[in-house]
Amino acid sequence: MHISQILEAAEDTLLLRTFEQGSEPGNQHMFKAEKGEMWWYSSQELWLGLGKQPKTSALIKIFRSLFFKRKDRWSNSITLDARSLSPESVEVIVNGIILGGYDLQLYKSEPKPLSAFFGNEGRLNILVEKESEETGAAIDIAQKTALVQIRVMDLMNAPSNYKTPQTLAQWAVDSGSENNYKVTILEKHDLQQMGMHALLAVSKGSDAPPVMIVTKYTPETYTKTIAFVGKGVTFDTGGISIKPSANMHLMKSDMGGAGAVLGIVELAAQLKLPVRIIGIIPSTENSVDGSAMKPGDVIGSYGGKTIEVIDTDAEGRLILADGLAYAVKHFSPDVLIDLATLTGSVIQTLGYEAAGLFTPNDNLANELTVAGEKTGERLWRLPVWDEYKEEISSDIADLKNYHGKPLAGAIVAAKFLEMFTEEHASWAHLDIAGTAFGDNEFAPGRAGTAYGVRLLREFLTSSVSNN
Repeated sequence: MHISQILEAAEDTLLLRTFEQGSEPGNQHMFKAEKGEMWWYSSQELWLGLGKQPKTSALIKIFRSLFFKRKDRWSNSITLDARSLSPESVEVIVNGIILGGYDLQLYKSEPKPLSAFFGNEGRLNILVEKESEETGAAIDIAQKTALVQIRVMDLMNAPSNYKTPQTLAQWAVDSGSENNYKVTILEKHDLQQMGMHALLAVSKGSDAPPVMIVTKYTPETYTKTIAFVGKGVTFDTGGISIKPSANMHLMKSDMGGAGAVLGIVELAAQLKLPVRIIGIIPSTENSVDGSAMKPGDVIGSYGGKTIEVIDTDAEGRLILADGLAYAVKHFSPDVLIDLATLTGSVIQTLGYEAAGLFTPNDNLANELTVAGEKTGERLWRLPVWDEYKEEISSDIADLKNYHGKPLAGAIVAAKFLEMFTEEHASWAHLDIAGTAFGDNEFAPGRAGTAYGVRLLREFLTSSVSNN
């Protein structure tokens, strides 16, 4: 798809006009401009209602839904009337339009064809009063962000027989080569020599060897280093503490944190953001065989602490423990953020509308929350008070990975992770279990959302501007 600013709409293009409620051109057309309402003013002009004072999340969904539902029958050329839209709105709308062309038919032998609009011959024209650098930059950001999100969604939606830790590693290597950032893959023998005992313990039941993916984007000038650590469990059976079979097929999505980290490093490199970014992804399968880690086992960790394994299905926090300790020891980042599809508890608390935010740092909490509100990838802060620390105390080891109680599960998981941050002053944990893989228009069931890519991009941009 080619996207460009224009000053006058051609006759052979479909004109798409948007209206907020209260600004519609008249009730004689029976058009109320309600959210998502469509009105064919003519065969070449489509009106779209945005509702009352639409937020970012609503705008994206309106356009994503519209373009997805008609993705097999759009005109090759579409003109968006953006003369009354801000550059920020243009960015959001263009992002939604491109995502509307997402194709989930990854492994169908005879996929249904998409409109040529979403291919190389398609044209999206942005009708403006006058061309501006701000609108041009918004279009560029929207396009690059959406294409990265689509790549992340493909990873999320891939089944485990097409997605192993080695798959994620190769994705990072290829991306680093194409986008000029460094990638180091720590293989199983490296992990053994380094003492990544927690990651290795989780991997014991799988034939697929674990890896630690380390990506480094370093701009020419920067004043801040931010490290992201993403959970990369490419399939999670629960291990010996095996999950119920009913929804186990959805556990191909248990690398949502890894997807967000892979995506933001690639996007930051493409946008040339002036901040050094470290992306660390401990990756493994959590499978079952005679060698698998067992409940009651005591394992080591890269940070030196011993861990009593109460539940092998609480494996994500184990591999993140090694990833966090590695980030702190080798990179001393100014900010440390981990992302993980970690607990069902956070879904019970927040549903599918927001991810859980855990940090003792008020300023960092505010920056992330503001970024989430602006992008529509929302966060809600939950406490990490020291009173919860007793829930992970162990009689036999330094700590245990699960408290075994039907309460405060997401908080206790965050307290466990905090123990491996060396009391980092600017650490945050994002539990994205309810937002990374959810019900949307892309599939009749659940599918990847690429949650976190836009959130982290906005956070990084704001962090640089406030520096």
